Order: sequence, then structure tokens, then C-alpha cells
Amino acid sequence: MKQYHSPKRILLKLSGEALQWEQGYGIDPKFLSFLAKKVVHLVKNQSLQVVIVVGGGNIFRGIELEAGGFDRVVGDHMGMMGTIINGLAVGEAIKDAGIDTRVMSAISTHKVAEDFIRQRALRHIEKGRVVICVGGTGNPFATTDSCAVLRGLELGCDVVVKATKVDGIYDKDPKKHTDAVRYESLHLHEVLQKDIRVMDQTAIALANDEHIPLYVCKIEDIDKIGTEEMIGTFVYSKV
Repeated sequence: MKQYHSPKRILLKLSGEALQWEQGYGIDPKFLSFLAKKVVHLVKNQSLQVVIVVGGGNIFRGIELEAGGFDRVVGDHMGMMGTIINGLAVGEAIKDAGIDTRVMSAISTHKVAEDFIRQRALRHIEKGRVVICVGGTGNPFATTDSCAVLRGLELGCDVVVKATKVDGIYDKDPKKHTDAVRYESLHLHEVLQKDIRVMDQTAIALANDEHIPLYVCKIEDIDKIGTEEMIGTFVYSKV
């Protein structure tokens, strides 16, 4: 099976929970700095173009508020605002580490972020900037996983990289089962059939339909993307 070793442009999906790291809430400044240096390494040392989609789960989840009787649409819009907070933090950390960034939002927040306009985003990428997409898709009932695949397709990315706390997709929870086996590769159709929750089903279905591959890896290893040292699970689709 063909592995994906030489992407030129990647979409990096970061969960909001990843930004809280060990402190269990909010944004961990030390981890943010650590992460930013790895992104800069990708751009400067591996000549990759990087687009980032960031979630907001460390701040707010609309679906959780809905469980308490709150309006889901309002809750989802509050979650979108959380992604903007995270995106601004990620953008500043990457700039401090040495690469120019642009935060682009699906919902209008002119004083803190540019509107997401595809052609403008492409120009930023071509100029070597890291584009950070926030605000989800701008619509309720759509996750940032779906946004990651959508933006990856819109911006011509070769692969969507899902950075997590584990080094790939396993046949069972590796934190609970010592005999868990990591998949080297999977077909997107298998992920749908087996209901493997690496991303939501809408995101997987879109990736499968439009033939954009996914790579699932440990967040600490993102600086190895595109090298032989990369460890993770490649999720592909046959054209």
C-alpha cells in the first residue's frame, strides 16, 4: 500500500483539548511554545506549506450545553468563538517562533481576524505564511473535523493530519488495553464501516468522497511529517 511520504501542503488539525495539555483547562503556554517550534520546523526545515484548523473544546462545546437544555445553535456559535481564542494564541506563538501567520475566521471578527476568503488564504500560503482557520465552517452542527477536511480540499492540501495524544489509530483503546494493535494503514471506507472514531463520520465521508488522505499521529511528532521517522496511521482512499 502506498504511504504518503512527500506532501507539499498539509492541513494540520489541532483539537482544543491538545492546547490545554497537562494542566487540564485553558491553554498551556509552555506547550503552545513547544508546538509552535515544531510548526516552524515543518516550514523552514522541511519546506512544507502549513494550514491549521483549531478546535475549541478546551474552552467550550455547544453539544455539552445542549445536554443541559440549552439551544444547540447558540451553543455551537459559542464554541466557534472558542476556536477564535485558540487560533489567536496559536498564531502569536508561531509568529514568536519565527514564521508569519494569518488567522482567518469563518465568522466575521474584523478586529481580531481576517474573514476566510479562499483566494486570499491561498496568497498567504504562497507567501510562506501559516494560515490558521478558526470559527469552524461558520455553521452550527458542523464540527472542526469537518472543517479540517473542507479547508484541506478548498486550499489544495495533499493530506489532512490529525494530531492526537496517541501515535495513530488502534484496534482498541491503547490506554486501557496493553495488547492494542496500531494500524499502519486503513481505507477510509473501513473507518466508516467499523465506525472508528478518529474523526466524525461527516468528515470521514467527505474525505472518502473527495479522495483526500488522512494521517493520524502523535502531536509531539508533527515535526516528522513527510519523513521516514514518521509513526502513525495512514488513512487512504482509492480514486
